[in-house]
Amino acid sequence: MNRYRTYLFVPADRPDRIPKALASGADSVVLDLEDAVQVARKEVARAIAVEAVRDAEQRNCGLGVRINAMNTPFAEADLAALAPVLPHLNFLILPMVSTAQNIRDCRSFLEAAFSEVPLIPLIETARGVLNAYEIASETQVFTLAFGPADLSRELGVEPSAEGEELFTARSQIVLACAAAEIRAPIDGPYLNLNDDEGMRIAARKAKELGFGGKQVIHPRQIPPVAETFAPTTQELEWARKVDVVFREAEARGVSSIRLADGTFVDYPIAQRARRILEEYQSH
Repeated sequence: MNRYRTYLFVPADRPDRIPKALASGADSVVLDLEDAVQVARKEVARAIAVEAVRDAEQRNCGLGVRINAMNTPFAEADLAALAPVLPHLNFLILPMVSTAQNIRDCRSFLEAAFSEVPLIPLIETARGVLNAYEIASETQVFTLAFGPADLSRELGVEPSAEGEELFTARSQIVLACAAAEIRAPIDGPYLNLNDDEGMRIAARKAKELGFGGKQVIHPRQIPPVAETFAPTTQELEWARKVDVVFREAEARGVSSIRLADGTFVDYPIAQRARRILEEYQSH
């Protein structure tokens, strides 16, 4: 999978919105069978989602589906409906994941369907946060995603653009992904569509914490998120300089150097520079 930065959610029971989402410029589009769909329309949404995946085989973005939580009566029906198109999906998002067993339950169904579609567990409970490393370490997990709305309700706090009230939880998710050696996690959405400045602050804070992208709920949120998570001109210049100088040092048999501005560079710093360049080149 590509290094997605923006994940645009669209209700799976709104066929009028799905083509617009696919043409929005988002790195990936998520057809939502969970919170965005009323219980009475779950079956309709599944049928629309399957048809949309078939119709979108030629696309310029990633495509995934958020199914219902594994401990609900809807998840098995979601997976059964999606079985014919699982090979055409880039990922599945699993909501309300609190334990590694939730991943195993989903994987058991996927194994029966001969599918190895990457999984993105959505961590949105206190229990899920505390079990984040075990969840991230499960087979087929591509990365973790953060769900601030449910966790905020559980903790009795109000989400803010700065995110200080959920700092510990979000940091633990970043650490879990790093420890499990999977991709950097996806931050939750910013829910105030009228607050452009808050959107930018939330994206910047997420990047500073180590998130690799962010969920968005409207196309207008895509540009600020994409811009924030892309390497800046300064970051690219720094990374290129470090990479060139360090490669020259390696050729001389030296693995620790000091730049002209006094910055010390050894393998961890050089590897960080190379990751920045790889991300820029692969996007």
